[in-house]
Amino acid sequence: MLYRIMADFVVMFHLLFIVFVFFGAFLSFRWPWVAFLHVPAFLWGGLIDLYGWVCPLTPLENDLRARGAGEGYGGSFTENYILPLIYPEQLFGSFPRGGFMAIGLLVLALNAFLYWRLYKRLRL
Repeated sequence: MLYRIMADFVVMFHLLFIVFVFFGAFLSFRWPWVAFLHVPAFLWGGLIDLYGWVCPLTPLENDLRARGAGEGYGGSFTENYILPLIYPEQLFGSFPRGGFMAIGLLVLALNAFLYWRLYKRLRL
């Protein structure tokens, strides 16, 4: 039971990390020090999707589920939890890497733009 609870905690942390990757730059407009945490996070999150890497939290969750007599899953956290919730299956069609690359580029471009705006704001 403890391993299943720990696996669920990892899933929740993973989800919160993804939300932070997408929206953490907005926090930097209010608290500029957040950028020191967010810049590495959004670079990591964007590069994982862009290059098809697997986040270390995914194998950790799978290991905890296996130890808790649950079943792990193949693929990544995004494929198993996020995509079914927010992306239509047609986005990924017969070329799933294209969809992940688009997400990675979106994360990198959006945050680069937001930090450029923050830089201009703080320089004025």
